[in-house]
Parts: sequence; structure tokens; C-alpha cells
Amino acid sequence: MQQFWEGKFENGFMTSAAFYAVEFIVITVLLLIARKLAFTALIRWTGKTETKADDFIIDSIKYPSVFWVFATAIYITIATSDLEPRFVNYGLKTLYVLITLSITLAAANIASRLVQSSIEKSSPGAAVTGLSRAVIRVVILAIGLLITLNGMGVSITPMLTALGVGGLAVALALQDSLSNLFAGVHLLMERPVRVGDYIKIASGEEGFVSDIGWRTTRIRQLSNNIVIVPNNKLAQSTITNYHMPDSSMALLIPVGVSYASDPDLVEKVLMDEAEKAAGEVAGLLPSPAPAVKFMPGFGDYSLNFTLICQVADFTSQVGVQHELRKRIFKRFQAEGIEFAYPTRTVYIKQ
Repeated sequence: MQQFWEGKFENGFMTSAAFYAVEFIVITVLLLIARKLAFTALIRWTGKTETKADDFIIDSIKYPSVFWVFATAIYITIATSDLEPRFVNYGLKTLYVLITLSITLAAANIASRLVQSSIEKSSPGAAVTGLSRAVIRVVILAIGLLITLNGMGVSITPMLTALGVGGLAVALALQDSLSNLFAGVHLLMERPVRVGDYIKIASGEEGFVSDIGWRTTRIRQLSNNIVIVPNNKLAQSTITNYHMPDSSMALLIPVGVSYASDPDLVEKVLMDEAEKAAGEVAGLLPSPAPAVKFMPGFGDYSLNFTLICQVADFTSQVGVQHELRKRIFKRFQAEGIEFAYPTRTVYIKQ
């Protein structure tokens, strides 16, 4: 092949190096076209299957496969050439780096997706945080880098020793960042909060946990604003998690009526309205059944009752309270039950 091309050009227009460069480019273009066609067919095939495993495997190897194209083109070019041994050695080292790097990237992508899939299966509704994905990728990429350096003849023992000595200085310089990093790892391991949980911390911030990063945790408030809390502050704070042990929670609605009211009638009316609403109001659960309690003690001007019912989650209580209060108000008017309001009796001494 080389003699054919050299015969076409006189006066040395195309040297052997230029010929091999053209050969490498042509092979690379052909392989990229073949890669495009192959992935198009694979994506069309996976769209017909029910399992999602083949989908994320193809997504994970889509970009690393570009390195495989270059590695294959280099191998074919070297195999069909008569380059000097030192150039062949350079090519083989490049080939080794490309293969190791591509396999490392593919392994990091597949591992992070497998962890995400396993967490979603074991804990429905849970999500993998940015920190967990970052830790998985960094560990796999670090292993791949060490394998690459070792394969190229670079001794990694002095590097590990230098990293151990320099790690102390880095730890002192980045004490705050490392504190947040380890606090984030603690949050991931102990899982006092999870992505998607509605929480309230001691300083007053509350909302849905949208992500736990390597330095901060993002909390999305009901107003759709994001509160960014350092991981170490969150780990040290007292946290109320409204999704533990599950998302359902008890809703307490205080009701005060006048002393002229019949307590039995008040209890019956409250129970009737709560039981009717359980099948009609979104977010109000029929089980456990509603309950009415006559609170201990008598108010200055009212008989105090508390209606206890179960709602699906923290955010449902606003709509449930809205609807229940309207129904109770209308029913009290129909039954002639008066709401209590502050009164004072004044005696004037003659």
C-alpha cells in the first residue's frame, strides 16, 4: 500500500510519516462512522426492551468508546507500518493510556449508575446524592490513574509517600473544607436526612433536601428558594425529619367553643366532618382513624378540643387544614355551636 502511494507522488511529496498520518485519519473516520451506526442500532434495540440495565450500560460506554476508536486506529496503523522501534513504543504506550482511561471512565459511569439503581430499588423514592456519585467516580478514576502510571513504568510508591506527607499540610490548609467533606460522608453513611426528605433544622431553615454535595447541602423551601447549609453545620444541628420513619404524620387542629356548648355534640360534629373529609380531601388519610380529645383543663373563656387526623405528608397539612376548617365552621353554624371569643365580666363595687 505504501509503495502504491509513493509511486503516485514524485519528488517525495508524501513521506512515510505523512502517509501514516493520513492512514490514521482515514481509519479513525471510518471507525467513528461505524461507531455512530452501531450506537444508533443499539439505542433503537434497547428502546424495545423492558429492563433499564442495557440503557445505562450503553449510556456509560457511549463517550469512552471514542477512546476505543482512537486506540483501534493507532493499533491498525502500527500493525501495518514499518516504523522504528522507538516510535512503535510511543504508539503502544499511547494505546495503553487510551484503553486504560476509557475502561476507567466506563467503569466509573457504570458503577455510579448501578449504585443509583440499587438505592432506588432498596429505598423507593430515594435518590443518589452528588457527593456519593463524586466519591465513586474519584475512587475509580484514582485507581485507573495509578494503573496507568504503573503500566507506563512510573513508580507510584514515591508518589504515594509524597501524598502521605503532603496530605498533612493540605489537611491543615483545607481544614474547613475537609470538615464539610467528612460531615457529608457522615450524612451519607448514617442517613439522618435523605434527598427528597422534608426537614427543619434548629436554626429555623426548612424544606426539601435537594442534594448533599461534598461541601454543602441544598434545601429547597416551599417558596422554591434554595437554602445552602454547610455540611458540618447540618451534621451538628438538631434536625426534625418529617419523612422519618415515614412521610405520614398526625395533624392537630385546636378548636375552642363557648361554655354553653354541649361537649358530646361538639365531639360528634368534629368526628363526623373528619370522617367525611377522609374520603374526599386530598392528602387526608382514613387510617389511623380521626380522634377528638377534650383537652385537660378549662380555658378562661372556652372549652378546648383538639381534632387529630392523619395526613400523607408535611406539605398536605396546609390543604387539609384549609378544607377541614371550612367544613367545621359551616357545620357549627348549622348545629348552633358557638366559637369562643375572649370575654370579661366586670363587677363594679357600689
